[in-house]
Amino acid sequence: MSWVLYLLECNNGAYYAGITNDLTARFAAHLAGKGARYTRANPPVKILASKVYADRSAASIAEAKLKNLPRSQKREFFYE
Repeated sequence: MSWVLYLLECNNGAYYAGITNDLTARFAAHLAGKGARYTRANPPVKILASKVYADRSAASIAEAKLKNLPRSQKREFFYE
């Protein structure tokens, strides 16, 4: 089963990153206020980028790397 690292833009202009094995369902959960605590307070506006990984471990490692980048480099991460 593949996993997806995704980057959302929230209504306050901030970015939110996460991983999932079903991006469509996870985005719908965020929109419905059933996602992460952060996106309940700051609903997402759109999916900015996503990248598929072979397994959860690889996606988690990529998520940690992404979250340590400055905002200006987060979108570029998906095109490496």
